[in-house]
Amino acid sequence: MMKTLVAPGVWTIRFGEPESVTPISLQEIPADVSALNQLPAAKLPFDTDTIQFATSKRGCVVEIPMDSAEQIYGFGLQLKSLNQTGKKRTIRVNSDPTADTGDSHAPVPFYASTAGYGVLIDTTRYALVNVGSHVKVGTKNVNSSSTVGATGTSEIYKPRELSGKRVIIDIPTARGVDVYIFAGPDLRSAVQRYNLFSGGGCLPPMWGLGVWYRAFGSHDQATALQMAQEFRAEKMPIDVFGLEPGWQSKAYACSFQWETQRFPSPPKFIAEMRQMGFELNLWEHVFVHPTSPMYESLKPQAGDYEVWGGIIPDLTQAASRRTFAGHHDEHLISQGIGGFKLDECDSSDFTPWYWSFPEATQFPSGLDGEQMHSILGLQYQRTLYEVHRKHNRRTYSAVRASHALAAPYPYVLYSDLYDHRDFVRGVCTMGFGGLLWTPEVREGGTVEGLIRRIQSTVMSPQALINAWYIKSPPWHHVEIDKNNLGEKMSNWQEVQDQVRSIFELRMRLIPYLYAAFARYRSEGLPPFRAMAMDWPGDANTHKLDDQYMMGDSILVAPVFAEQASRKIYLPAGEWFDFHTHQRHIGGQTIDYPAELSVIPMFVKSGTILPLADPVQHVTRDTVFELTCLIFGENPQATTLWEDDGETFDFERGDYNLVKIEADRMSRTGSFNGERYRVREWQRLTEK
Repeated sequence: MMKTLVAPGVWTIRFGEPESVTPISLQEIPADVSALNQLPAAKLPFDTDTIQFATSKRGCVVEIPMDSAEQIYGFGLQLKSLNQTGKKRTIRVNSDPTADTGDSHAPVPFYASTAGYGVLIDTTRYALVNVGSHVKVGTKNVNSSSTVGATGTSEIYKPRELSGKRVIIDIPTARGVDVYIFAGPDLRSAVQRYNLFSGGGCLPPMWGLGVWYRAFGSHDQATALQMAQEFRAEKMPIDVFGLEPGWQSKAYACSFQWETQRFPSPPKFIAEMRQMGFELNLWEHVFVHPTSPMYESLKPQAGDYEVWGGIIPDLTQAASRRTFAGHHDEHLISQGIGGFKLDECDSSDFTPWYWSFPEATQFPSGLDGEQMHSILGLQYQRTLYEVHRKHNRRTYSAVRASHALAAPYPYVLYSDLYDHRDFVRGVCTMGFGGLLWTPEVREGGTVEGLIRRIQSTVMSPQALINAWYIKSPPWHHVEIDKNNLGEKMSNWQEVQDQVRSIFELRMRLIPYLYAAFARYRSEGLPPFRAMAMDWPGDANTHKLDDQYMMGDSILVAPVFAEQASRKIYLPAGEWFDFHTHQRHIGGQTIDYPAELSVIPMFVKSGTILPLADPVQHVTRDTVFELTCLIFGENPQATTLWEDDGETFDFERGDYNLVKIEADRMSRTGSFNGERYRVREWQRLTEK
């Protein structure tokens, strides 16, 4: 065992002989050492000599101690559970996680503890993790209780406190592994340290924080332009317009070329969409069709199995990445495409049709299919991200798989699954793994269902309406159920009015959200995070998976269809209802009436909240007119991030910090521009 300090507050311990290809070996964005030095000083959280390691015929095992009171979070995007204590996790890429097994679009072999530390297991293998669920024979177990006389399975199988618990990481095939320990000193700073070690969080372009609309899969040039014109005529605030598979001449696998009958003039189409203020985002996946101009060059650099008749480029290889990136650069990004939806780069173990490549696949780099499944989504992101950097223009895009060290990449996860509660839970879990996630909206079934889902997505990293299988906007097709609503809606225009109001709320929050992402970039603090991350010492937060923090000051508690009211836990302190301004004392659970027009939001006392006049879309020249709401006594200054909103010039210091106090605004920095003007300050009084 060899222990090394590799960054401020980060140690690595080598056990055995690790594999040559791991998340760390593929890392291209270096740790932000300067930002790591700004975190509170921290020491190793436990005696690392107590970590046990062994090899066997099946691979290797690492056992890490944990206290019986610790609560464990992480392992990537988890849609079925938030608190992982006592569970068995499979760190396996899977697009269809139907049970709480750990399978995920974005499994990450990283976990964080309420004891104030995090652990990264540097492997691309499908590791199996027992999270404090077992103790070894001979270990004193003073806290277990007998099941003698138990009268039912609920008593026999109920969770029990165990002493001598350990996190057991079972890694198949590998003969060794590097373990990284991230000191806190608390849960939140341990997560920050992991994100900064990854290179810092991403900063999206400002337009990426607006509303997204993905159109019907086979819409052509004329139909897409008509829909875009209607959105502008109807004053629907939308920044990004997405095209689905029909834009390509071949989609399964992909040609990465325009279908010229449906899109006879791509340059003209792109120019007209951009003139209306829409950024264009194109659907694709990584599998390359024989008709693609890239095919012959990539074939020698691809895996030995096909998917949908297309080859799988080995994007760990420089030559393969140059070819793949070069085509996107010349034919798409340099022509004005703002980003991509990177679909189906995960896997599909739990569907009747297994469409992806087998784990036995061999790649020119020496990776097998298991390893490639783990890292393909992240390598896909890295390959295209570098093209956007080359053009000095930020992107904000979508992806269906990711893995460890993903925080710097501006790609938001989504799913083909559609359970609303799972989708909200994903907003809570993503922050423990350096990931972003959208609880996208496709349809709602009823007006109530549609509105509730849209409310959830506008309070997430990406406000996405994904209408790929609906020819017109979902609010044109939703079933009007007047009997179950608190208000009557006689036609789709009334539904659209409500949807427009929700979209406008998102646009009002863009300056606040942009500042939260800027802090993610510079401090590693997730812009959306579970309550337990900010209040790890409050046991009431440990399993809260249906409410979360958006930035530092706003608590969001989405409502689900058919809820007359919902329970909301307010941590210690004073909180103000965003809508009514009613003051609540924290440390209690309240019963909140679930009016259809309201998504419950609470603001911390002492907050100065800058709300912008809603715009139809964000441009490089947009100046936000702000109304600053002052909640409670002793307001603390808030800081906004001001730059051009599009380029990477901020990395060389071309930005301002805009300080807003209770009666004035000031700015410091070198950005020669103005994005914010305060029109008025409003000191709120309790209603």
